[in-house]
Parts: sequence; C-alpha cells; structure tokens
Amino acid sequence: MVELESRELEYFLAVADELHFGRAAVRLSIAQPALSKAIRRVENRLGATLFVRNSRHVALTPSGEALREHGRHALNAITAAAQAARRAGDTHDQLRLVLKPGGDAGLLSGILAEYAHRPDARRVDILFSGPADRTDFLLDGRADAGLLYAPYDDLGGLAHETLHTEDRVVVVPSGHRLAGRVSVRVSDLEGETLPRWKGVPGAPDADGNGTGPEVADVVQMLNMIAVGRMIGVLPRSLVEPVASGLVCVPVADAPRSRLVLAWKEEDRRPLLAAFVAAALRSCGGPHA
Repeated sequence: MVELESRELEYFLAVADELHFGRAAVRLSIAQPALSKAIRRVENRLGATLFVRNSRHVALTPSGEALREHGRHALNAITAAAQAARRAGDTHDQLRLVLKPGGDAGLLSGILAEYAHRPDARRVDILFSGPADRTDFLLDGRADAGLLYAPYDDLGGLAHETLHTEDRVVVVPSGHRLAGRVSVRVSDLEGETLPRWKGVPGAPDADGNGTGPEVADVVQMLNMIAVGRMIGVLPRSLVEPVASGLVCVPVADAPRSRLVLAWKEEDRRPLLAAFVAAALRSCGGPHA
C-alpha cells in the first residue's frame, strides 16, 4: 500500500524547507489552509507528528527530520524515473553533458564534431556545474553524461571511460621558492597554504584540502595565488595557458589525473552508448 503520494511529499518538503506554512504555500501556489490540511492528513495517515507548530514558530520533529531525509531521495528518484521513461519513448531525445567551465582538457570540440558525424546524432546540450557537483547532476538525472576528473570527483554509481590522462602541477607565484624547480614532490608542499574548496569536504593528498581561503572555482584560486595568498595543485590542463605572473611545476609523486566521461551505470540507452563511442574515438580510446 502506498502511504504517501508524490504531491504530498512535495508539500511536506516545501514546509520542511521553509519552516513556514505561508511561504511554503506561496512556493507551491496553493492556499495555506489547503496546505495545512494536506500536512495534517499525512500526519494522520502515518500516525506521527511531523511539525511542532505555534503562532510564531514551526519546527521539525524527529519523525519530520526522518521523512525529510528519505522523502527528498524518494521524490528525486520518482522525478528521475519519470524523466528516464519520457526520454526512452522520445524519438527526438537529446543528450545533456555536464562539465565545469574549462574542465574539458581541450577535448570537447573534437568530441562533439566526432559525434555529429554519426547519422543517429542528436542535439547535445552543455550544462556547467560548480566545483564538485557533477556526480549529483548525473545521479539525479539532470545530465546524461559528464566530464569528471579522477581522483577528484566521486565516481560511485557511475560507469566511466578514461578520455585523457595528465600530470598534476603545483601553481605558484613567479617569485615563490618553488617557482624555479624542474619538479617537486608532495613533501615539498608541507607548510604551504592550500585552498579549501567550497562544497568539497576532502581532497586527494596532494591537493590539501587545505586550511587557506575558500575558493569556488579555478579562476578564484588562480587569482588568490597571483596575490600570494596560497598555492594550488591542479591537473595541468586546468591552468593552461598559464597566466602571467604564475608558474606551474610538475608534482612528480602525485597520482596522475584522469579526465573521464561518466554516466549512470544503469543507463544503457543506445543514444548514450553512441555518444560514448564517439568520445572515445575522438580521443583515441579503445573504441577508436
């Protein structure tokens, strides 16, 4: 027996997010009394109080906290399932490729050109992500494929093919003590200020995650390096061409970085397989 409808979950999550029935009603474009009645109906059906309410305050109960956590996953899964069904039946389906700005190692144009040569090629929409949410784009169905960097990005639940492998470099101001070195080792970076990446609780050893200023993208990081606030370690392609005043030095013992094309493990659509094959062919991979 289904105890909750997706619409009821949507109502509950709006109130859980806003902690205010009036604002939640506006967000949902329904009347506040109707929303309050719907929440009471859900509570009666579940036999649990979800919110503590008074004239000035709305708060989640432990039952409400549990439903918020699991309900959001459930609603995302329903949305993703509906999108997948819609795409599977759409002969004019298109692909959505997610990457971070500048995060294609110069390969994107060649990949799109190779794919465009296929007689079954479809439109490819390009989506730009933040520094660490490309995996989320793929898992929740906002994108069909993505260009991710390993070992930076979480590949759990994703199938992937490596398109490009490169070394990692430490980026320093031109007057830095390491700027004249042919190469460095991870141990040479001890005592240096490394960035804290916004939304990334951890990072590979060579990269920090440091105690320096928080940065949201590579551009911010390079600006901070240029004024001497930090140094940074990145895949070489993310900092080429090197900006004036900065120097890149290879980190000899850092694991090499891989640019991978990733997609959900269960997505076996011929449309996606054709795009993956074209990307590998463009990059000289195993399907070339």
